[in-house]
Amino acid sequence: MRELRSLVDSFYDATHCAASVWMQPERGGPLVLAASAPAVPAPTPPNVGGAAEQEGLLFVSEAASVVAAVPGPRRAWLVVGPCPPTSDPRAHARFLLPVVAQVLQATLEVEHAAKELAERYEEINLLYTTSEILGRTVRLEEAAATILTEISETVGARRASILVHDRVTDTLQVVAALGVDPLEAPPIAVDDPCSVSSRVFRSQHPVLAERDEMLCEAEALYRRGQMLSVPIMWTTPKGGDPLGVVNLSDRRSGQAFTAGDQKLVAAIATQIGTAIQNTRLVRASLAQQRLQDEMQLAHDLQMKLLPPATAVAPEAEVSARVMPALSVGGDFYHLFRLGGGRTGVMVGDVSSHGYRAALIMALAMSASAIHAQSNDDPAATLHAVLTSLREELNSTEMFITLFYGVIDPTAGELRYANTGHPHAFLISPEGTVTRLPALDPPLGMVDERPAAVVRPWRSGADLLLLFTDGVSDARDLVDQRLGEQPVLDVVRVQRAAPTSEILEQVFAALGRHTSGAPLRDDLTLVVVRS
Repeated sequence: MRELRSLVDSFYDATHCAASVWMQPERGGPLVLAASAPAVPAPTPPNVGGAAEQEGLLFVSEAASVVAAVPGPRRAWLVVGPCPPTSDPRAHARFLLPVVAQVLQATLEVEHAAKELAERYEEINLLYTTSEILGRTVRLEEAAATILTEISETVGARRASILVHDRVTDTLQVVAALGVDPLEAPPIAVDDPCSVSSRVFRSQHPVLAERDEMLCEAEALYRRGQMLSVPIMWTTPKGGDPLGVVNLSDRRSGQAFTAGDQKLVAAIATQIGTAIQNTRLVRASLAQQRLQDEMQLAHDLQMKLLPPATAVAPEAEVSARVMPALSVGGDFYHLFRLGGGRTGVMVGDVSSHGYRAALIMALAMSASAIHAQSNDDPAATLHAVLTSLREELNSTEMFITLFYGVIDPTAGELRYANTGHPHAFLISPEGTVTRLPALDPPLGMVDERPAAVVRPWRSGADLLLLFTDGVSDARDLVDQRLGEQPVLDVVRVQRAAPTSEILEQVFAALGRHTSGAPLRDDLTLVVVRS
């Protein structure tokens, strides 16, 4: 009451009128002198709590004083007088009364704020503690259990639980519980009609369920009597996204949960929601990283399945490259040394791309490696490969375009079989381009044995050019195809160069066309001179 004492002292110095303020304690009892000037308290005026309160200003002749009830929530009275003969105590009282009322109101507000701060200290401390827990804990389950213990101690709940929504099963799963083993608590369906937790999750609003209200067997382990249930939310620009529920029950004091308790738990639930979302993002990031690592490993393994170009040297000069549209793909090539100076060259394109195509590709390479060594006829080799892969091709509804040619420099011939592969060419030293057409449908579409064709081959002069449709179908930024002819033009111009230079020139032209546009299909190019 320092401000009040300063006020009445100043009033006395200015008017030489005595002034005092009397207050009644909140729980009743005798009046207490809050401030007085002069310092020696004046005698208590008569009827200070009766007529003065009812009539406002009351002139008390015996004490030459005026008594006035101070307006406001606190029961208080202002006493002015005795005053010098030349002063009017009523006028002084009317002047001083609103000032005293304002000082008392301000003092009351400060007291209430201090009291509320003291009462909410544990709650404020809980908010800071929760932030620290979430900041240093990686596993959501550990953080949830610690936070649940802190909340329960603050509000005095013996039983509590945190449930998190599982998107796969569309249920609320208990990740932490107080008074019960979380593993024993059953999941609750989001559309459960009797569950308080499900209702709160669906409505996204807190619920205070009374002792006999909305009893649910699934919540019996962590509910005793009244239960406060608050949604765990993640706020997004588009609104709130419910992530789970916090439940508190069985309060030690036996008193009902208050609006203040609800606000506190809602604040904690917001922090938990942030932790849940962060945990999901971290897990998704780790899963994505693992997937990328596995895809890179699969890519490396697939590339190792492809033979090096030197596998058929010195009988043949070969340059080849495979670029999957994804980390793995369905394009492949194979090279075989067949004895007698002969070289086997195979290019395949499994329909679609990705993991499934990569698995069929690996099976095709394995089967062709076996059958190419036991068959001199390319058509027989492809039919044997079909026999080995028929079940897998039928079950996956996939097929393979395959070109397999055997170059025999001694006999001066190229014998080949082509099952649906469109881009196979023979390029002469003079620059003549001859297509080696597909005489049979892709492998896996029919069961008949493919046909074989023999063409002349000039050793050291002719070029065999094989590529998949990912090369000719490559798109630029405005979705224009590269086409087949630009590839043939580059090879025809570079036909006398080493096969490695021809391959680099083709891919340079491909890069200029796509200008960084993403690949839509796997790319494979093989150039052979023998």
